[in-house]
Amino acid sequence: MNASPTEPRRAALIFIFVTVLIDILSFGLIIPVLPHLIEGFLSGDVSKAAVWYGWFATAFMAMQFLFTPVQGALSDRFGRRPVILLSNLGLGLDFLMMALVNSLPLLFIGRLISGITAASFSTANAYVADVTPPEKRAGAFGMIGMAFGIGFVIAPAIGGVLGEVNPRLPFWLAVGLALTNFLYGLIVLPESLPPEKRSPRFDWSHANPIGSLRLLRRYPQVWGLIGVLFLMALAHIVYPSTFVLYADYRFGWGPKMVGYTLGLVGVLGIIVQGGLVKRIVARFGERRTLLIGLGFGTLGFALYALAPTGYWFWAASPVAALWGVAGPAAQALISHQVDPTEQGRLQGAIASLSSVAGILAPTLFTRTFAAVTDAHLHDAWAGVTFGVAAVLVGAAWLLAARASSNLPTAIAAAAPVATIAPEAVAETAELEVRPATDEAR
Repeated sequence: MNASPTEPRRAALIFIFVTVLIDILSFGLIIPVLPHLIEGFLSGDVSKAAVWYGWFATAFMAMQFLFTPVQGALSDRFGRRPVILLSNLGLGLDFLMMALVNSLPLLFIGRLISGITAASFSTANAYVADVTPPEKRAGAFGMIGMAFGIGFVIAPAIGGVLGEVNPRLPFWLAVGLALTNFLYGLIVLPESLPPEKRSPRFDWSHANPIGSLRLLRRYPQVWGLIGVLFLMALAHIVYPSTFVLYADYRFGWGPKMVGYTLGLVGVLGIIVQGGLVKRIVARFGERRTLLIGLGFGTLGFALYALAPTGYWFWAASPVAALWGVAGPAAQALISHQVDPTEQGRLQGAIASLSSVAGILAPTLFTRTFAAVTDAHLHDAWAGVTFGVAAVLVGAAWLLAARASSNLPTAIAAAAPVATIAPEAVAETAELEVRPATDEAR
């Protein structure tokens, strides 16, 4: 029997699943409380808190953008295990720092470190590719995507409940989760990349976050669709950048209600990504699915902006969630135009663009929200950031209609998940697109 290679592989995949789940839990736990913690350092000034939170979010994404490919290149040179373990350790120690600090600058430094240490998702992706046969990688990456979904559903609700007790309590739980996972990995995680397959040196060209974007220059026919994904990524940042302070300002919600609402959004996202994408693409095709999803996104964000009560906001959530079918459809259309040997680099380029959106969008949304609160505007004006998101998604609809109308015939069938670049970030939507694409084909 050849059980021995299979059992370590299964144990390793379980550890990677747990690692991603705990990382997402750790970050999701603090979402409902971090803006209020910042607000507390600023004597309750909501406008200043919004601006500062925008800087926090921008700094975090900038660190992700810079250090995701660096960690991927380090793992190519020194192996996956040390990079993943050091990242887990650093994450736990950083949350410990954030739980103890008593000044805004130190909290900001802690967020910078979080962005660096949380860049290990690319290495987790590479680990999965190392230990999984090509024909089974789609399922393995789908499992990682499920960890993202579960983490984003559970964590904000738990963080909200704990934040009602003490705003520092979610940070302490995040410390425990991250350090426990480090110790667990120290005991059970084997190395997946043997020395003979490692890079002979650390290659700065592979660690360059701009390098992956150069791939897109060879495929001008997909620039319009890449622009669609960029606009969608910009719009999506409205949730993490302003929702907590917006919900408090407009509905009087505390961390608990914010956590429950984010959990609801996460559940709806799982339903759409995991259950509806394949069916809708099979029924309408990729182009029409893209336009349908963007139409629902535009309507959903507009309803969010106009919501007079929290119950109205909840009622609009299923509508907004249906825009989740647009991302996989757009990526499927793009993948048909890119050579099968470059599908992994394509995902890395798209991830880099998402990071750029994550750097730019927080300032856009938080400055807009700060202007609203400075002027003491209420009613529909309070939801202006969601109105901006609706405009962005509407612009994406117009661009998608034009960019997808005359695409050339696919150059080749998209390859299965066989070449995931170490620098590629495994975001949930990116992980879900491959099974959806296969179904559509």
